Amino acid sequence: MPRRRWEELPEGVRRDVERHTGSICSVSPIPTGAASDIAVTIDADAGRIFCKGGEVDGPFGWLYRNEARLNPWLPAAAPRLLWTVERGGWLLLGFEHAAGRHPDLAPGSPDLAPLAALLDDLGRRLTPCPSVAVPSIGDRWRPLIAPELVDGDTLLHTDMTPRNFLIETRSDAGETPTVRLVDWSGPACGAAWIDTALLLLRLIRAGHDPAAAEEWGRQVPAYADAPEAALTAFADALVVLWQRKQHAAPAPHHGPLLDAARRWAAHRTCPHRRGSSTAPAA
Repeated sequence: MPRRRWEELPEGVRRDVERHTGSICSVSPIPTGAASDIAVTIDADAGRIFCKGGEVDGPFGWLYRNEARLNPWLPAAAPRLLWTVERGGWLLLGFEHAAGRHPDLAPGSPDLAPLAALLDDLGRRLTPCPSVAVPSIGDRWRPLIAPELVDGDTLLHTDMTPRNFLIETRSDAGETPTVRLVDWSGPACGAAWIDTALLLLRLIRAGHDPAAAEEWGRQVPAYADAPEAALTAFADALVVLWQRKQHAAPAPHHGPLLDAARRWAAHRTCPHRRGSSTAPAA
């Protein structure tokens, strides 16, 4: 969606932001992301802040409220929400700035192991699901899969695009990198393996053989313990999901993700899958 420039915001909204940040030195637009009217990095007296949001009555207003409501329940891997500004039909969220680059999901990437470690840690910390109202993944995916196959008591992110991960660059190559997961605007409660399965699809799109991608997924205990029937049904559901997305609103990334889903689903039903031999993905 086209982004608004900072200067296009109502003056009163910008003035309210400055009450939190102090004098603003510069505002830099963030080019990626699809569900914000505005997304910028603000450098101000209070330091560097990531600010996102949009019109309350717009198509994504409910997502901003979701994220603001959920943030206090999230672990440190999610940047802290510092303030909100609502005025003149606009809602802006000001977050702790998270530095870093998006991960490389290609085969052999050093980013794959820390991503698996993050998903394992989040699954442990967010089970049971915190006492915040979020939809059930079974209800959300009811037209695609039997709810009992995906029901569970883990708070899920559900949007595993690599753009939502930030890996902090370290000067010491021996240090374990810090990985952050941003944009918790579409949470759900469900089985602990689901976020790993969703990122596994992105690995296949990035060039992994489905068997190697599953080997990567098994580094996350919740995925390793997932029922085989549930994983197979989930892969089939992803095919239908991306078919519908491509039909409803064609986009450059829909086709490759549909192809990845088809490849994973075909692998799940291959009679020789158990006997295949592939190299690990990490």
